[in-house]
Amino acid sequence: MTVPKYDELFNPLLEALRRLGGSASIQEQEDEVASMLELSEKDLAEIHSGNRTKFNYRLAWARNYLKNYGLLENSARGVWSLTADGQKATKLDKEAVKRFVVAQDRKKKAKNMPEAKPTTEELGWEDQLLGYVREMTPDGFERLCQRLLRESGFIQVEVTGRSGDGGIDGKGVVRVGGFLSFHVVFQCKRLKTAVRSSDIRDFRGAMIGRADKGLFITTGAFTKDARLEAHRDGAPPIDLIDGETLVQKLKELELGVIIQQRIVEEVTVTPGFFEKL
Repeated sequence: MTVPKYDELFNPLLEALRRLGGSASIQEQEDEVASMLELSEKDLAEIHSGNRTKFNYRLAWARNYLKNYGLLENSARGVWSLTADGQKATKLDKEAVKRFVVAQDRKKKAKNMPEAKPTTEELGWEDQLLGYVREMTPDGFERLCQRLLRESGFIQVEVTGRSGDGGIDGKGVVRVGGFLSFHVVFQCKRLKTAVRSSDIRDFRGAMIGRADKGLFITTGAFTKDARLEAHRDGAPPIDLIDGETLVQKLKELELGVIIQQRIVEEVTVTPGFFEKL
């Protein structure tokens, strides 16, 4: 089936949260809803016109509507949970939910209050930053990944990027506890599409015998099957960094952003950082 519209995801999202014990991360929600609706890897890889897959984007709007309707709440750590009303809710009338939220927005406008919009997990500096990263040259993006790994504690980080190298763009060494060292090869792709399981298998085929672990960095997303393939039993493990995780890591390391500590944290993207790479 094709990806349902956002309002058609209201009830599946509520049911998914119930099945997950009343709370879940965004990734857990996406996996559970996709499984319930039997969405294919192709369905989940379809990209919206913005920075996200169509499924991710529409489910984000469904979360926002149900939050404004009083059925969901989210913590600063990105965990969403059912409110007391959400736990009691059964089958929702999607038109009633939309009418309520629209009326709520009109009241806020009348009081000169900001219109209800998706929370910072849906819109904000993250999408702006990811947009700049996606506009980088392939070489610049490889150097950004190299810098990211160095700042994260990797040593001997090299960018190879040779054609015919099976998708391996670089290698490095990560040291754990000052005693154990693991050789890592990485692939970095500027994508708006979702990485599929076949991409993970191809990368694993190139890394076998050359490293202890693999790292796949993308500005896009990973399908559920790709994540399962990355950690398949008996196969060399591959860690995944999608666009959302990437921008959070750039923020954490203050690469390409300036963080001004105020009453409310303000993050400013600095495009010049990426142009110099």
